[in-house]
Amino acid sequence: MADDKEERKEEYKLEKFSELRFEVESKANVYLELCNGMAEVFGTELAKNKRYVFQAGSKVAVFTWHGCTIKLSGKTEVAYVSKETPMVMYVNTHAALEQMREKADAENSRGPRVLVVGPTDVGKSTLCRLLCNYAVRLGRAPVLADLDVGQNQIGIPGTIGAIVVERPADVEEGFSEAAPLCFHFGHKSPSENITLFNLLVSRLADVINLRCESSNKANISGVIINTGGWIRGGGYESIKQAAGAFEVDAVIVLDQERLYNEMKRDMPEFVKVILLPKSGGVVERSTHVRAESRDAKVREYFYGIKNTLYPHTFEVKFADVKIFKIGAPPLPESCLPLGMKAQDNKTKLVPLLPSNNILHHVLSINSSTTIDQSMIEANTLGFIVVTSVNMEKGTFNVLSPGAPPLPNTNLFVMDIQFMDIK
Repeated sequence: MADDKEERKEEYKLEKFSELRFEVESKANVYLELCNGMAEVFGTELAKNKRYVFQAGSKVAVFTWHGCTIKLSGKTEVAYVSKETPMVMYVNTHAALEQMREKADAENSRGPRVLVVGPTDVGKSTLCRLLCNYAVRLGRAPVLADLDVGQNQIGIPGTIGAIVVERPADVEEGFSEAAPLCFHFGHKSPSENITLFNLLVSRLADVINLRCESSNKANISGVIINTGGWIRGGGYESIKQAAGAFEVDAVIVLDQERLYNEMKRDMPEFVKVILLPKSGGVVERSTHVRAESRDAKVREYFYGIKNTLYPHTFEVKFADVKIFKIGAPPLPESCLPLGMKAQDNKTKLVPLLPSNNILHHVLSINSSTTIDQSMIEANTLGFIVVTSVNMEKGTFNVLSPGAPPLPNTNLFVMDIQFMDIK
């Protein structure tokens, strides 16, 4: 007997200003088709009569301004139509940013720089995607920066990065990431090394400033900055530091009045602080689900979102590469000369001897050709995963998106691990 849930096909008629929200079951696909009317997914318009595929675990909201009919088939965890949606407020926010861009264009000045903050799982990444998509649909090319090292949408987990958005995100695959700018952080949370995190955020801001100086279109279009969900203590301080590094004009606080009031208190008067509600379709993710999401992001890097890429596997000699980690524990005071204080080694470059300890770890390939302290601020060329280590031969095998040889021999080890299970 066929599983009714698996075979189910539903047709949803949406009135104007309403939203169809659904979540795809694990190990299943859901197929969506716009039958008539107009609708969009996170700011990207849907083509009529085209079949879109959403993979296991996807959480999707289809919004319509004028009304439409949507056909949904496949296994959904939940699917419902809601009229309670903050989309009108989100679009009003976009309209205010667009006015700032028009003013910048007229005065030949800098466009809006917006920091999106809030606790975990309130839809910060979705709002950033929405604001970028609406800007691009008006002919803009904003820079999207992502400072969320745990659930990064530009690079893999353990990195921060930025891309120039020149076309709307693909409904199924998100933004085109042909040439992202990525920096190695190496951990899943800024709290692991807040000194390094703040240093990299300032470095990313500097590089984006250089990009804006060289491109008038990017300068006028502005920067939209996504952040992580750590908003207490050191996390709050790092948000303030990021706001200063990027010289933001506006801070959007999602779904937390306390954070909104703190930002209002601490931001300069010229910075607009806006409180927006989260979408009712946003759900909290467990630690396990977040870990699965990180694994999926690393896997997507090597195999593509639809498993259409074929990564290479090859051998690398220990002697041919140099492996480092960033940060060392401080020396205990008992080991220091009398009167000396322990130094902050959080940004110290520490060489590592290849061993079984790097098995299944992700390594980032550093772009620097010299070995010195400046390496930690150099961008990343790509990533490999160590799949096996042979201590006798002095070699290790790697999974790599490109064929050998490696583009550079300076490698940074990450706290991120990935098991390549076919």
